Amino acid sequence: MDIDYKDTLILPKTDFPMKGDLAKKEPLRYKKWQEYAYKTISKANNEGQQFNLHDGPPYANGHLHVGHALNKILKDFILKYHYFQGKQVFFTPGWDCHGLPIEQQVSSKIEETNNANPDNKANKIKIRQACREHANHFIDIQRDEFLSLGIVGDFTNPYITMKYRFEADIYRALVKVAKEGLLTQRSKPIFWSWAAKSALAEAEVEYKDKKSDSIFVAFELKNETIKTLQLETIDTSKTPFIVIWTTTPWTLPSNVAIALKPEEYYVLTSEGAIVAEKRYEVLNQKGIINGNIVKKIESKLFEKMLAINPLNGRDSMLLLADYVSMEDGSGAVHNAPGHGEDDYFTCLKYDLPVIMPVDDGGHFDTSIKTLGLFDKHIVNEFIGMHIFKAQKRILEILRDKESLLFHEEITHSYPHCWRTNKPVIFRATKQWFILMDKPYHDGKTLREIALQEIEKTTFYPKVGINRIKSMIENRPDWCISRQREWGVPIAFFIDKDSKEAVFDDVLMEHIANLFEKHGCDIWWEKDINELLPDSHKMNADKYIKNMHILDVWFDSGSTWYAVLQNDEYNAGDYPADLYLEGSDQHRGWFQSSLLISCAINYKAPFKSIVTHGFTIDEKSEKMSKSKGNVLAPNKIISEYGSEILRLWVALSDYQNDIKISQNILKQASENYLKLRNTIRFLLANTQGLNKLCFDNLSPIDMWVLHEAKDTFKQIHTYFSEYDFSKGFQVLNGFITATLSGIYLDICKDSLYCDSKDSKKRIAIQSVFGILANNILHLLSPFLTYTIDEALEYAEEVIKNNANNVFELKKIDFPKILDNSYKKEDFIFLINLRNIFNENVDKLKKDKVIKSSLELEIHVPESYDNKRNIIADFLMVSQCSCVKTSNTSGDINSVFEISLDSTTFFVSKSCKEKCPRCWQFKVDSKDNVCDRCNNVLSVK
Repeated sequence: MDIDYKDTLILPKTDFPMKGDLAKKEPLRYKKWQEYAYKTISKANNEGQQFNLHDGPPYANGHLHVGHALNKILKDFILKYHYFQGKQVFFTPGWDCHGLPIEQQVSSKIEETNNANPDNKANKIKIRQACREHANHFIDIQRDEFLSLGIVGDFTNPYITMKYRFEADIYRALVKVAKEGLLTQRSKPIFWSWAAKSALAEAEVEYKDKKSDSIFVAFELKNETIKTLQLETIDTSKTPFIVIWTTTPWTLPSNVAIALKPEEYYVLTSEGAIVAEKRYEVLNQKGIINGNIVKKIESKLFEKMLAINPLNGRDSMLLLADYVSMEDGSGAVHNAPGHGEDDYFTCLKYDLPVIMPVDDGGHFDTSIKTLGLFDKHIVNEFIGMHIFKAQKRILEILRDKESLLFHEEITHSYPHCWRTNKPVIFRATKQWFILMDKPYHDGKTLREIALQEIEKTTFYPKVGINRIKSMIENRPDWCISRQREWGVPIAFFIDKDSKEAVFDDVLMEHIANLFEKHGCDIWWEKDINELLPDSHKMNADKYIKNMHILDVWFDSGSTWYAVLQNDEYNAGDYPADLYLEGSDQHRGWFQSSLLISCAINYKAPFKSIVTHGFTIDEKSEKMSKSKGNVLAPNKIISEYGSEILRLWVALSDYQNDIKISQNILKQASENYLKLRNTIRFLLANTQGLNKLCFDNLSPIDMWVLHEAKDTFKQIHTYFSEYDFSKGFQVLNGFITATLSGIYLDICKDSLYCDSKDSKKRIAIQSVFGILANNILHLLSPFLTYTIDEALEYAEEVIKNNANNVFELKKIDFPKILDNSYKKEDFIFLINLRNIFNENVDKLKKDKVIKSSLELEIHVPESYDNKRNIIADFLMVSQCSCVKTSNTSGDINSVFEISLDSTTFFVSKSCKEKCPRCWQFKVDSKDNVCDRCNNVLSVK
């Protein structure tokens, strides 16, 4: 009768579930974390080292998308990684609340329901209150959604840019910039969004393809110009005219000048056209001009001469400018200084007027009539007409006047508002600017200090420095004013007589204190007299209020000032150790933060910067609802759990664009199960282990400890550089090839069949214990939930007295001094095992054997001292030595292995299978082997 020996084996045992049931269980654990997690990681420790990550605020509008999840999960990884390296860490999450998107949503609703006049004071307050409620609503939603990702931070006291104290601190930062002499107000052309009715900073502009009218127009020379240039004696079929080229016909009414290239020659044709000599052939071939060259004229001779604008008969001065291209156009550039930066600066030198007849919404205003920008009999039809709509009519007028020489539609790159996605215009308005090139600190400019600080910053990836550096090198002065309602006001009083801002310390601090107590809505709610301190009330009738608001980039760019230099938040010190955002923030938050910090404190607000790419689908296409390829974080979590989303981030090369899809998430889920079940196997086989004992390690134990130590060191190198995907590649390779593929498999025999007090088994369990501790510790920043759960099922010797994941400490690997371990021996054994297993798989496929234990290997006598390790490593029942010369006759081999100039013979065992351990080591199948007999006799 067969005896069932199963109950005599020490089989793996743990209640740690094989499957996590993540979607159901995660929320309960995350809720508990809110009570203690951030308090634990931000608590001072014995090491004294600190690390803080300053949060780039997401916008409080709408639910989170997968890009938000990527961003916050990466921050969580880095923060926890530093924590588990023994540092005290800080992370105060924040929200950006002011700005156009919220205002647009709220304003449209108010206008729909009330037909409210947005210029009415009461309605301005109503809009601001509604914006505040809207932002608060989505802050609550987004906070819960971030927490559902397993993010740990000070969510009980986040920074919110619309808090009264925060608004006051934004204003105080502005005051400090003003005190440095870097703030000025001036009228110049800037990017203007007619759709948003607001000025735009460079960072708010995106370049996209746009169809435009490309036209060449004839500007006749005035008679005195023709005489001065001695052209009246030259026979031309038409009065000489300059040929200008433009792609913005709507700006022609505002023309005051035509720019020519210095040190170039211009030619007059027999038809009367004047163009750059270098452009003559191209223009002649296209039929834009006709006739032979009858005269060459140096460009300098045209300077300050006059032509006539065919639209309105106004004078247009000829001037010289380096930006005129000889590669396209006619070599003569139409200049409207109210609608172009180059035009503006050039015309400024020639003391020409800045004409800007376009209102906030992109419509021609009444000044086109007072300034005579169109002929009297047609001017009225243009008043109130949108400039882009007016273009067709302008072309008709030019055609009627026989001044339109050529017209075609072209597609070219053109600036668009990144909020409204509408094309922007250049429009001269009075705005507030932070000056980039005014010396203010030790003779250095803001641009120079910012560039110096960039060089001191560590970038991940390293190429990030080039991007932000070139932007700082080339950016214009920063326009920080906006003409909207929902934002922090540029709360300066303007002197009625001088038109200058009153930068009075007492006055500005009084305003800041009012904002801190009442919020900055008070700037709209109260009259000037009510806003002034008692010491200044006598001047109430001398002041007017500046009603511009701050660019929202100033809000977010000054968060370091309001958070890191403020005892209200448990957020760590200034400058922050790290800023982390998407790569587009080189032009946005990184830059605005850098400039404000350098303006006030002459240094960067960060020591290092990490950037990530954007999320795309598996076909590398941008996600959009219309394509149906959007994967919302809450849906992913409800199906897979947040751990799978977190593992997707860890496995992704986030420095480039990151692909996500159902297939990719399934792969991450499979990877998760592999990691989880490896942990489960280690926990199951360390039950009952009370102490880690490394006195009786086998060479195989020593090998795996060496491999683990080297592997984890390599992984930590990658993790310390925030290269998580490479670290996980190494970890997955180690678990798959070394642990699961070899060591765990080899150890099963001893773990299951040896006695509990077997020194070999205790040594293996001790190795399992330290591997479990190190793997748990290594994964804690990434799969924090899973590790926290696993610790509930781990022996004390593994979790090292930790009550939860945030108390887990790493146990150092033992120092192994045994000279019997040699790495090269195991390189040989791994190669031998690989070849052996290939042959075994063939035998199993042919149904010659069911298990490698049915085999024994025969090695040369020189391998006598390695017989046991070879048998264990190959998982065969026996390894014996033979004389090579007699081998072929004595052994009935099933296959042979040639390795390192040595032949190894493998045969089927002549022994019977032990019914307990299944090794082929007994003479009769009814008996157990000696090892099993000893174990049973002790029982």
